[in-house]
Amino acid sequence: MPHLVMLYTPQLDAETDIARLSRRLADAMLSVHDEAGAQVFPTGGTRVLAYPAAHHAVADGSGDHAFIYFNLRMAKGRSAAVHQRIGETLSAVVREELAPLLAARPVGLTLQLDEGHEVFDAKLGNLHPLFAKK
Repeated sequence: MPHLVMLYTPQLDAETDIARLSRRLADAMLSVHDEAGAQVFPTGGTRVLAYPAAHHAVADGSGDHAFIYFNLRMAKGRSAAVHQRIGETLSAVVREELAPLLAARPVGLTLQLDEGHEVFDAKLGNLHPLFAKK
């Protein structure tokens, strides 16, 4: 954790670089630090996943409307100031990266941060040790 999931209308694949947006969002997540200067998200746990919707209905159906939903899910324990910093950092990347798209067409964008209490959380892979501090 954290996992940032993008759900988007598939016509955007031809209109913007979703892979580049994903990488920029991951890099932005890794750039956020807490009040003590520590990196907020672990490098090995940071993921950005993008899924085009096979089926969708946006707005009133009167046009080829587009939409991207960004949902960042993270574990509990960060301050409100850090939550704000994360949201502002990700929003800045979205605005910058999608500015040409927004200049060309209407697009609905929603960025939501969720923090929750996990009732079960197992880390079963071997990616985290690659980024462990030595």
